[in-house]
Amino acid sequence: MLRFETAGESHGECLVATLTGLPAGIPISLESINRELWRRQQGYGRGGRMKIERDRAEIVAGVRHSHTIGSPVAIVIRNRDWENWTEALPVEQTEDAEKKHKPVTRPRPGHADLAGAIKYNFPDARYVLERASARETTARVAVGAIAKALLGVFGIEVLSHVIAVGPVRLERAAAWEEISALSQKQEILLGCVDAETERRMKEVVDQAYRTGDTVGGIFEVVAHGVPAGLGSHVTWDSRLDGRLAQAIVSMQAVKGVEIGMAEEGAQSFGSRVQDTIHYNREAHGFTRGANRAGGLEGGITNGQDLVVRGFLKPISTLRRPLESVDLETREPALAAYERSDVAVVPAAGVIGEAMVAIVLAQAFLDKFGGDSLGETRRNYEGYLEQVRNF
Repeated sequence: MLRFETAGESHGECLVATLTGLPAGIPISLESINRELWRRQQGYGRGGRMKIERDRAEIVAGVRHSHTIGSPVAIVIRNRDWENWTEALPVEQTEDAEKKHKPVTRPRPGHADLAGAIKYNFPDARYVLERASARETTARVAVGAIAKALLGVFGIEVLSHVIAVGPVRLERAAAWEEISALSQKQEILLGCVDAETERRMKEVVDQAYRTGDTVGGIFEVVAHGVPAGLGSHVTWDSRLDGRLAQAIVSMQAVKGVEIGMAEEGAQSFGSRVQDTIHYNREAHGFTRGANRAGGLEGGITNGQDLVVRGFLKPISTLRRPLESVDLETREPALAAYERSDVAVVPAAGVIGEAMVAIVLAQAFLDKFGGDSLGETRRNYEGYLEQVRNF
């Protein structure tokens, strides 16, 4: 079973990730992993933290001579901001620690601050927000890059683009070629494939800047080249749509997920929603009249592009803080402010790519297994032959 875990705090020494269950022989490029980390840091509306960090992955186990060796992969990503927090967040208790601590006693509405402080019986929310921070997703993106490396061997690509920022939305479908070209850009604004729509998105972010506010949006992750048959219909927790939904909603600030044209379908009659089935005799394969299902039917991939959208709320840290209560005095107070972003939708798309890639890699290995890449490839090619002869 492919499994990953992350550890680390937003202002701690580093972020750590471990990934177990990979077959031996997958080609791994640190340059490719670092490119994904760079993409996560980009986008109009990012805050000062992204000017401090220059995220680079260090693989300290599980990869030798640029290939996985079957053992757990361990990744470390250093936090450059740690040098500003060494006295505030030491591992061991130090003298005068109380004076150097940076408590957060005015919880931010919409963040984990208050709920976490209550849950763990902390007098302030510092330890909660350090782990609840979206900084943790840096480690997920590194793991996702390795999952992409596995999928890429079998012709599966996972990319994203932004379809909405605040009230401004892309009103047309994006072609795969447009999304692919977007991912290769060296300068990322808001991650939209349409220049005019992106210009209007930027105006929304500018307004949030001026007013001390934040703004959310919608990102779309597309997996291209996915074979039919990943996932299952037989148990609730093996359905791939459910696993993808959990993965996307597990991302900080994501409050909803859509697979295919879910919202539009809920407002339509069935005759206008289902994807008609056809057969191409020359190609010896089934085709569909559309892809409203987003590449998934009954919890199983159907061979079309997998389309998953994440609905990102505006982040909870505002320069113009909202009403809150001081945890020490119980008196009304304005919420605390931690250096933060105004808009993070393009970055959320990159994180969404990582989560979709991880879930697809899990489903791929669930079906095809293999302790080595060669064994996985034989199993996969045998399955493709079965599909061709169906």
